[in-house]
Amino acid sequence: MSSISSGINLKVNISNKQILGIALPITAAIIVPQINFITNNIFLGGLGQRALALAGITGVYYLIFAVAGHGLNNGLQALISRRAGENRIDAIGNLFSQGIRIAIVFAVLGILLTWFVAPRVLGWSLHDAESVRVCVNFLNIRILGLPFLYVYQMRNALLVGTNQSKYLIIGTATEAITNVFFDYALIYGKFGMPNLGFNGAAYASIISEFCGLAVIFAVIRLNGLTKQLHLFKNWAYDAANIRLILQQSYPLILQHTISIMSWEFFYILIEHHGERDLAVSNTMRNIFGFFGCFTWAFAATANTMVSNVIGQGLQHKVVELINKIMYWSVGFALLVCLFLNIFPHLFLSIYGQGEDFIQSAIPVLRVVSTALVLMSVSVVWMNAVTGTGNSKMNLVSEVAAISFYCAYVYIVLERMKLPIAWGWASEWIYWTTILIPSFWYIKSGRWKKKTI
Repeated sequence: MSSISSGINLKVNISNKQILGIALPITAAIIVPQINFITNNIFLGGLGQRALALAGITGVYYLIFAVAGHGLNNGLQALISRRAGENRIDAIGNLFSQGIRIAIVFAVLGILLTWFVAPRVLGWSLHDAESVRVCVNFLNIRILGLPFLYVYQMRNALLVGTNQSKYLIIGTATEAITNVFFDYALIYGKFGMPNLGFNGAAYASIISEFCGLAVIFAVIRLNGLTKQLHLFKNWAYDAANIRLILQQSYPLILQHTISIMSWEFFYILIEHHGERDLAVSNTMRNIFGFFGCFTWAFAATANTMVSNVIGQGLQHKVVELINKIMYWSVGFALLVCLFLNIFPHLFLSIYGQGEDFIQSAIPVLRVVSTALVLMSVSVVWMNAVTGTGNSKMNLVSEVAAISFYCAYVYIVLERMKLPIAWGWASEWIYWTTILIPSFWYIKSGRWKKKTI
């Protein structure tokens, strides 16, 4: 084992250099899919405001399954990070193999649900029959990219958990370039390709997910990580590790899924306010996705570093580590908030929807930009809890936050019919409710007795 571990650094320290060394490549990796979302919306905006509005509903629907995979990713990442901190390299490869096995099963279930259940749910919830038809046709295609996405997320868990996040950039860059090219080609019928309109974005996303996955597998194999980390050495079914991964991941899967399902509920309520408000809200989702990349990168860093440090037996340094990560997260979020509030036209004009659209969106943007700062604190503490191994605590926090969130948006948007800026203020309620129990749990020290 010593000869293997000497070629790869698996233990982390709590320096700012280490934090940024892990977080910045993760930022680049997270930001690329968000660029894909924004690219889709920019090109779809060229088809009209209706297409941009429906992209919000279909995008959030797919995001439900994406974040379910992200929950599995986070659980697996915490386990791999713990084994890395313990220097148990031989256990990492088997954890990864079993994670892939679980991901494939989840992907198949997601495809079946989309094909046979989603049409009825959308038909029941949306007011316009044509919108239902367009959304269903799009999602029946888009969901076929789920297996590629899930396997890619498991690969991300492996790279972040073993302090190799720098390799994430290569795969995501490939995905971004491929997506932009095929978006333009398939939505508008360029370069001799068919003009598929709205559905062109679905095919482009699938192609880009496959290309990103293929490239990152090739790069990691060429760099020798497959051998160093004992990957694919044993593909045999391992009930103990599958049970361990699911025990660690299922609260996170439920947490993230419930969160995005509530966001879909929010978008359905927005749809009742009309296409303009739905289109504006779709751009706000892009803001959370794109500008929140720094925050989520530091959150993933908190998860992996806290677990790694605990694996080293350095529990007394955990709170100091979390505070350092939080300061970086808040700093980036404040810069984003200032940028969006000083130059709102610059961002909103890229969607090409005109001055009336921009004026309608600016009040909402101001609410969302301040919510990003609150989120930058909450997600670091929440993911630190994940790193301790008590993912059930995350689920408890999520259930409380979603209960307040859904009650608020229903009253404000459906009953009181207030402007959507009031609806987006629900983000302040959500992130405050997430922060309080996460902060309390870490400060209580109860996590020190948890083993995974």
